[in-house]
Formats: sequence, C-alpha cells, structure tokens
Amino acid sequence: MTQSPHLTYDHDLDLLLENLETGQRPHLARSHQVFVNRDVHMDQIDAIGFDMDYTLALYRQEALDALSVEKTLERLVKVKNYAPSILSIKPNPSFAIRGLVIDKEEGNILKIDADRRVVKAFHGFKEVAQVDRHGYTRATLRSTKGRYHLIDTLFALPEAFLYAALIDHFEEQHGGLPVSYLQLFDDIRACIDLAHRDNSLKDAIMADLDGYIHRDPNLAATLHRLRSAGKRLFLMTNSRWRYTECVMRHLLDNQLDDYPSWRHYFDAIITAATKPTFFTGRRPFLKLDDQGIIVGQATDTLERGVFYQGGNLADFERLTGWGTERVLYVGDHIYGDILKSKKTSSWRSCMLVQEMAAELRHAHDIQPQLTRSHELEAELHRVNQQLHYEHHTLQRLNIALEEHNTTPLPQNTLKTLQNAIPTTRHRRDNLTRRRKEIVRVLLELDRTIEAHFNPYWGQIFKASNEHSIFASQVSLYADLYTSAVSNFLAYSPIQYFRAPKPLMPHELAL
Repeated sequence: MTQSPHLTYDHDLDLLLENLETGQRPHLARSHQVFVNRDVHMDQIDAIGFDMDYTLALYRQEALDALSVEKTLERLVKVKNYAPSILSIKPNPSFAIRGLVIDKEEGNILKIDADRRVVKAFHGFKEVAQVDRHGYTRATLRSTKGRYHLIDTLFALPEAFLYAALIDHFEEQHGGLPVSYLQLFDDIRACIDLAHRDNSLKDAIMADLDGYIHRDPNLAATLHRLRSAGKRLFLMTNSRWRYTECVMRHLLDNQLDDYPSWRHYFDAIITAATKPTFFTGRRPFLKLDDQGIIVGQATDTLERGVFYQGGNLADFERLTGWGTERVLYVGDHIYGDILKSKKTSSWRSCMLVQEMAAELRHAHDIQPQLTRSHELEAELHRVNQQLHYEHHTLQRLNIALEEHNTTPLPQNTLKTLQNAIPTTRHRRDNLTRRRKEIVRVLLELDRTIEAHFNPYWGQIFKASNEHSIFASQVSLYADLYTSAVSNFLAYSPIQYFRAPKPLMPHELAL
C-alpha cells in the first residue's frame, strides 16, 4: 500500500475497516517517517514547542527563491550601485542545497564532509577541479575565522545561488568582478537582510500566501492529537507579530471546529524570540495586544492566547513550569533552533528537514542503482582483501626464492615455489584489473546517483562516501528529524522513538 499514512491512520474509516478485515497494514513511506538519533519517550514529554518558518509553515522553495533573488538584485543595484545588467540574472532553484560552505576569500562554494574535507567545489557555476581543491585542508577549514560561511537554512539558499551567479556574471561576461569576493558576499547578505527588514519580502508573501506557503491539510489534526494526549504546545518564532499572525491564520484557521482561531492550539505564543539569543540572553517577555503593540511585561505567567515578544530560556521555564527533558522543541535551523537549545538546556530536539522528503522519493525511484552501488562496494572490499593476500603471498614466495641462494631448498619444493610465483602474480594482476574496473564503474554510478538528487551537489546528507557536514550536525544535535510536523500524525502521542543500535565497522559483518 502506498496511500497517505495520515488518511490510513485517522480519516478513512472504510479503509481502516477493510484493513482490519484483510489483515493488511499500512506502509508508511520513508518520506513520512520520523527518524531517530537518540531515544525519545513521548509519554515523558509534557510540552512541545514549534518554530514557524520552515517548520509549521513549509514554503514553496522555488517561488520563495525567485522572490528573494529578485528583491536582492534590486537592492544591489539601488543601494550598492551594482551594474543594472545583473537584473537579467534568472533564479536557478536547483543550484544550492543546505550544508554548503562559502569561501569568502577565494569566491568558491564548497561541499565538505563531516571530517572537514572538501569533496566538491564550484567557482561561479564552474566546478573546481580536484587538483585545485588541495589548498583546502582540514586545519584551515576548522580554524580560519571569518573566511567561511555555512548555508544552514533554506532561507539562505538564494545567498549561495547569487554568490555563484554574480561571480559567473561578472567574470565570464564582463571581464572581472567589480569588488572583492568578500565584499560581494557582504553586499549580498546586506541586501537580503534589507529585503527582510523593509518587509518587502514578507509583504509579497502575505499578499499571496497560497503561492508561497504550502498549507498542510494534516497539520491541524496533528496538533489536535498532541493536545488531546495532554501535551502543552507553544509557538516560538523569530518572526514578528504581524507576519506570524498572518501566516498562522492561513495555516490553521477554519481547519477544525474545536479551534475557532489558530491561537487556541497553543498554550504560549512567542514572537521575535531572536533565537539563538533566546537560549543565552536575558531579554524580558513583552506582552502584546491584538494589534501587536507592547502593553506590558510578563512577570508571573505566560497567558494562553496572548502574544509575547522576546524573552529568554530561564524566564520561559520559570513562567510556564515547563523545562528539563520534558520539553521537545521542533525547528529547522540547525544552529538557532537545535544546537543552541541542546547546548544551553535539557530540551529534547527535533530537526525539520523539509527537502528530505523529495530526496527520499528520489532514492526510492533509483533503488536498483543504489542497490548496485552497495553490491559493488561490498565486492570492492572483498577484492581489496584478496589482493592484499596475493601481494603478501607473492612477497613471501620471492623472499623464499632469494633465500634458496644461501640455503638451498629440496628440488621438489623449489619447483613448486617456481610454479607458484607466476600463478600468484596472475591472480594478483587479475584482481588489480578487477579493482580498477570496480572503481571506474562505481565512480560513474555514483555520478549518476548524485545527479538524480541535485545536478551540482548530490545528496544533502552525503559527501562522497562520508556524511556531509550538515548530516553530522543533524546526527550530533537532533534527537529526532523528519520532513514535516504532520508526520507525527502517523505515530502515537506516547510513541517510544527508539534509536537503532549503533554499530562500528568491525561489528557490521556480525
């Protein structure tokens, strides 16, 4: 069965009865699953917090990228005096992925693995040859402060695209970049920030919410199910009151009869939280009225249905009584939502990776190629072991033949030895050729697989044979990760999310 897990579990009674009669059980597609890095007992979770952007509100990435590129290019021309020719640049939403690193000194965009090794690089839209990537060492990637910038949110994808596009535009078409690579990056960041600050981006989104935000039909049912199980829910977003009110109304109003307004889903609503500073600072909670105007400061409690602005972790736990490991926070920003909450609190964490759903569907589509790649990797391991044995055997036979010059061997032993050497050499040479062929086929197959995900960078969680730096961060700091909040609808509110038993390489064969 490939039907929606949400329809199967909650809404379609006829299908449920049919499954009970036939004994069929629904197949929960991987793109709808919640994945586990560390055990989380949901029956021990009292409160669940949610970020808004790219968490409760899932954006239509192509449309949002195009809007961000347009607004940023306009400001580069008007504010930073860039040539009007850049306005002809068209967005390419397939270029950037999360987890890329921008080298602001050399003008390169890098994909690095968990051990800080560069596995792919682009200068503009031209791939940097492997020999030209040797200047990047793990030491410089770890220690050089201010030189590198991590693209760690989906909001930041246009930054990477524009950096490459403008370098390509000027160096390939106009003879040279008018500013330094560092200045170019700073100008792009400043103009993107300006488009956010002057509300031009948000105004455009609010004028066409359906065009920019996907309204998940299962989000309301998910929140209701968690509330019905006794969980306290709270919203904590860096967005301000006006935008939050508009987006949340679009997502949740008129979805369920029991909730006249979206505010009724949440026991606390915090806007302009300025994460990650929320987890380390001491800003007070400011109470807002229904027009977003500050009317006071919260001192005793956070009232249900009331907007608050700012705040800090210590006061949040004091005012609500929710804290320690009995809080689960769900967000999309690996640094602002996940890493900082993990390092400064005992909260459990769930990372939203919206683009993972598409990657998992792509993986399903090319399962035969992925299976073939795993088979070739296993064969390569066996061939390497056999080749090592043949090398050792040939070396030992040659040493024995040399020793015969000083300590003669019996004639029959010498003859066996002389016959074994060419036979062993033949086996070694065959294995060497087979290894070379496997590596060639693997490289071609891996390129085909990577292009199926992203034509420039491949998979977000992989960097060649290793985890990408983004994957390592998700693994290290997120207890759970999934592609949408509504994926929790397929699980019990008291689900025991149990992590798979970690195995070291020497245990895999067992």
